Amino acid sequence: MEWLNVGRIVNTHGIRGEVRVISSTDFEDIRFKKGSKLAVFKQDGTEPIWVTVENARRHKNFILLTFEGYNNINLVEPFKNSQLKISKDQLEDDELAENEYYFFEIIGCQVYSEEGEHLGEITDILQTGANDVWEMKDGKGKKHYIPYIEDVVKEIDVDNKKITIHVMEGLLS
Repeated sequence: MEWLNVGRIVNTHGIRGEVRVISSTDFEDIRFKKGSKLAVFKQDGTEPIWVTVENARRHKNFILLTFEGYNNINLVEPFKNSQLKISKDQLEDDELAENEYYFFEIIGCQVYSEEGEHLGEITDILQTGANDVWEMKDGKGKKHYIPYIEDVVKEIDVDNKKITIHVMEGLLS
């Protein structure tokens, strides 16, 4: 089974079984909503433990989660430093709007100009608030930053891992 990281449990919070999670998902409202199923991968390499989200709330830079049946700090203490993951087949249940993509679909895509020139590969995605910014490394290893906006990103083909952009003046300098 193929797994995708959605967060890391960094600590407990209070005594009622809440855990502090640093999110690594681009769709927190879907991943951490009440009823969501997540797999807890502990550092000891044992089989993952499936949990169901009972409650989620944002607190500072964390998401605080409680899981059904884990209403005590002693029950969630062993989850510290664990990864939260979903199986890739869980994605099929998600409803993405048009022009929305998962990070793993974009990272690794090859970037081309409208003229067909290969420019580089997407290596990271930065969430800036207004719009995402894609980090691209060119053939020489230099990083460039491409804003995910209509004026720049012209075509995305996730099946073929190909993105076509309009190279505006100064974009790649």
